[in-house]
Amino acid sequence: MKTTRKLILTALFIALGILLPISFHMVGLGKVFLPMHIPVILGGMLAGPEVGLAVGAVTPMLSALLTGMPPLMPPVAQGMVFELAIYGGLAGLLYWRFRFQPFFVVTVVALAGRLAYGALGYFVLPLFGFSRVPILYPVTAGLVSGLPGVLLQVVFIPSLVYLIEKSHVLKYIRGENLG
Repeated sequence: MKTTRKLILTALFIALGILLPISFHMVGLGKVFLPMHIPVILGGMLAGPEVGLAVGAVTPMLSALLTGMPPLMPPVAQGMVFELAIYGGLAGLLYWRFRFQPFFVVTVVALAGRLAYGALGYFVLPLFGFSRVPILYPVTAGLVSGLPGVLLQVVFIPSLVYLIEKSHVLKYIRGENLG
């Protein structure tokens, strides 16, 4: 994929990753539906692992600076950088490179992101003076509290990817021959 196209798509998905949570938080559903995750996963799946990784790493901090969501105070936004970078990069790797089905990709990515967040809480946070979090707590608590968001992702993202594939927009995004 050409560099200019990747930069434009990265900017688009970062913008969506900032704007979508604002709309969800306006009606009090931001923490429940995990709206920042959707553009990150889509960015990886539609534009590749590099774009997904970049969108996941940049969006939480940029959103924190511009909107105050997530809170900039450590470790929330910083943990989300790590978690969402895993979401975006892995989504791109599984879908773009290995061509796994979208439903499978979103399911695996949701679990892997929570495991990454758990590993961060267990191994990295103590290095910065935070108390150690049991490694499975963020996985189980995050999946339970974010279950509506995970369900939304598992239904919405594969459906959207399917529609994009059928419309041949994905071929344009990837720069493939449309003839």
